[in-house]
Amino acid sequence: MMHSCIIIGATPRSPRSGLPPTPRSIPRRIPNEFYPTPPEATRALLSVERFDGSIWEPACGEGAIANVLVDAGHKVVATDLVEYGFGISGIDFLKELRPRAKHIVTNPPYGSGLADAFAEKALGFAAETGGSVAMLLNMASLSHRRRTAWWKAKPPARLYAIDDIVCWPSHRYGPAPEYFTKHRYIWAVWTPNHRGPSAFWWLSGAEFRAAQSSHNNNKKRRIT
Repeated sequence: MMHSCIIIGATPRSPRSGLPPTPRSIPRRIPNEFYPTPPEATRALLSVERFDGSIWEPACGEGAIANVLVDAGHKVVATDLVEYGFGISGIDFLKELRPRAKHIVTNPPYGSGLADAFAEKALGFAAETGGSVAMLLNMASLSHRRRTAWWKAKPPARLYAIDDIVCWPSHRYGPAPEYFTKHRYIWAVWTPNHRGPSAFWWLSGAEFRAAQSSHNNNKKRRIT
């Protein structure tokens, strides 16, 4: 049973910790694994994939992915464990018992095996709904020795390498450190009943990098 009437698009509030830290105080890992997805990454995904039905973004942050999906005409359920002033906070995706939408599109947290756990949970929900799962992942995860068997057992239908994107909260921490700009990403897309090897293709971030569509942040959007 799917939930509905989830509010997204609320005006982001200031972080609880107060003002963003200066670049000199950038931690090695951002608290709560907050690495927002640039809009061009989601636009690129939508140029090659179709989602017929509602979409759940379970690590919505400040709405980086959800806003692009809504702009494209999708009904989106946006949740997060942490309060970012967007969507429904306090929702632990890994403890959810029922899917909140047909499809799942997200950039999951990576640290401490969280991305692996998110993938397993999302695929379980998709098996119930008959939906697809699309996850933005670090390309290094494809060749990690501890994940090889898992990838072979649960291969995505399609893998898209996307160039020239940086998942970094520059509005909070300033420009990304040089080492971080060297990270490379892929969209992994699982579809119902897929069997066999994954198809592979390339996407250009620059091709979809344009001025972000304006949002009416003073008006909450109710998705049903």
